[in-house]
Amino acid sequence: MTTERREPAPNAGERAMLEGWLDYHRKTLAWKCEGLTDEQLRTASVPPSELSLMGLVRHMAEVERGWFRKVLVGDDAGPIYYTEDDRDGEFHLTGADSWEEAYGTWQAEIETARRNAAGFGLDDLSQGTSRFTEEPFSLRWIYTHMIEEYARHNGHADLVRERIDGATGD
Repeated sequence: MTTERREPAPNAGERAMLEGWLDYHRKTLAWKCEGLTDEQLRTASVPPSELSLMGLVRHMAEVERGWFRKVLVGDDAGPIYYTEDDRDGEFHLTGADSWEEAYGTWQAEIETARRNAAGFGLDDLSQGTSRFTEEPFSLRWIYTHMIEEYARHNGHADLVRERIDGATGD
């Protein structure tokens, strides 16, 4: 599989631009994971850090779920990988954790995110609220935050991938 990434058109409308950049960054993370074994995808960056490519994908599945289910539409489906006792559970991998499961879960959350967002305009407010201020978020804010979240973690993915096999790229 070769992940194709496309930047949004420079003259796209605002929603197409935001959705385009979000999809670009989603595909960037998938691209950083391409061609590696489950063992490589579970490989931590530099001890004592547990940061791995598979952990990043599992984390982004949690983030997609949190923003596009819990916050946007008020559907608290609960966490996928973490628990109250293990708040970073998505990063605590074992030999039983597989890319097939992590990738499939992440893609399912992305599809749910797309469906949920389709019912909102950019200025529409979320049904869920901030855990800090109890205020709702606009879909525009959520998209912008998600682009930032992926961009930051894609930087981490660059470094982890380079450490695994020397592969670099934008």
